[in-house]
This record gives sequence, C-alpha cells and structure tokens, in this order.
Amino acid sequence: MKREELVSVAKECAAAGAEVAETAFRTDIPVEFKESKTDVVTQADHEAQQVIIDSIKETFPDDTIVGEEGDTAEMVASTGRTWIIDPIDGTNNFIRGNRRWATSVACVQDGDPIVAVNELPALQDRFVATSDGVYRNGNPVAVSQRSDPETFQVAPAIWWPFDERDEYAVATREIVNRFGDLRRPGSAQAELSMLAAGSIEGLITNVETNPWDTVGGAAMVEWAGGTVTDLNGNPWHSDCRGIVASNGTAHDTLLEAVAEVDAVRQAKTE
Repeated sequence: MKREELVSVAKECAAAGAEVAETAFRTDIPVEFKESKTDVVTQADHEAQQVIIDSIKETFPDDTIVGEEGDTAEMVASTGRTWIIDPIDGTNNFIRGNRRWATSVACVQDGDPIVAVNELPALQDRFVATSDGVYRNGNPVAVSQRSDPETFQVAPAIWWPFDERDEYAVATREIVNRFGDLRRPGSAQAELSMLAAGSIEGLITNVETNPWDTVGGAAMVEWAGGTVTDLNGNPWHSDCRGIVASNGTAHDTLLEAVAEVDAVRQAKTE
C-alpha cells in the first residue's frame, strides 16, 4: 500500500468527522457523563466517530480501528495496520464553545505511525504529518528552537482525576517554577500539534494515556524534530503510562519536572 493513499484516506476521514462535529459545535447538544463529572461525551462524538469508521471501512474493510467511543478494538495491534481515531479530543472544550478541540486520525503499521492528521476546524487549522514532515494548512512547521527553559511554555496534559489532584498541583508547581509559563489548552492532540508547530515547547503528564489522545500528536512532534519519551526518558509507545514531549533542547528539565509529579504517586503506594 502506497503511503500517499493512506495520507489521502486519513485526510478525508478526519475532514468528514470534523465536519460532523463542527455542525454540532456551539449548539444546544445534550451531554452525557462517563466515569466522572469531567468525563463527558456527546452525540456528536458518536456520530463523528461512526462517519470516520465508515469512511475507513470503505477503502480498508479489514483494517483494525481503535476509537475512543467504543465499538472498536481496544488496543493498537502490534502487527498489521491500525487506524486510531478520536472524533472530538477536548470534548469539555467543545461543550463550552471553546474552539480548542481536535478530530484526530492516525494510521500505524506494525505499531509504528505512518500518517497523522489533526483537524481543528473551529480554529481553521489542519495538521497533516508523515515522516517527511509536518504541515499546518499546507505549510511546513517544526518545533521551537528555544533552548532556555525560562522562556518555555509547557502544558500539563491529559487530566488528573479528583483523587489525584495532589499530582496535578505538583505538575503546575513544577512547570511554573522551572519554565517561563504554563498553558492548559485542554486537548492533548491540540497541545501536541501546537508543540510540533513551535507554539509551545513542552508537555508532561504521569497519568494513563489513551492511544487516541496521543499517538497522532506524538508522531507529529517527533516528525517535526522534537522528542517524545516515557517518564524515564525511554522511547515512548502507546501503552506507556504518561508522556513527556518537548522540542528536544531541554528535555531533561521536563523529565525532572515529571519525576517530581510521579514521586507523589509513588509515595502513595509505599
């Protein structure tokens, strides 16, 4: 299978899902709760995901699909081709009329990303990436070249549940003490896209991540010249707990910050 065809399908699927989501954006759409008061889903999430699935299946009926809203595989296959989709990454932003949300489609082969597309339709931004580079609205982008941590903007990513807010508090403390400023866009795929485009310099979390929240954006960061690791500085993969991503110039400082965050968790288990 030629990569160009996979890129084309990823772009078409992401655009189709984003169109469904955008139609419902800033409308009086009902909100359902999953496991907590901050874990929400809407009918637009379900409908956008189904559109993406149907679009993929038209061309690749036998491929594995992993999606956030159920009725898909739960794990990224270690062999063969898998599509990883998030119809609305940043649903809490979406339901509040905040434009910072993304429709994400990534394709991996034998566990390795081939193409990633993140649509941010409310911001009129489309990120398309392969190992040849990352493009925002057709223009090439790359990670920031800043090297002084005191000029960095860093995001505490994903979401700490209420019983882990002590870790969240340490994450914010470590960021504001070590770096220039903190950003909390509220969508991991949007944050990783921003990092790949040089709009922020780093992202940390020690919580469990899901492949639909991270795989596409993490690949973008690496393809844009950045660094993505686990909490110990080892190569990141989709079943790691936590993720540390940076422009690569002061990654060790980010690792030091997330180590302080995770020390709180480790202390609770001793």
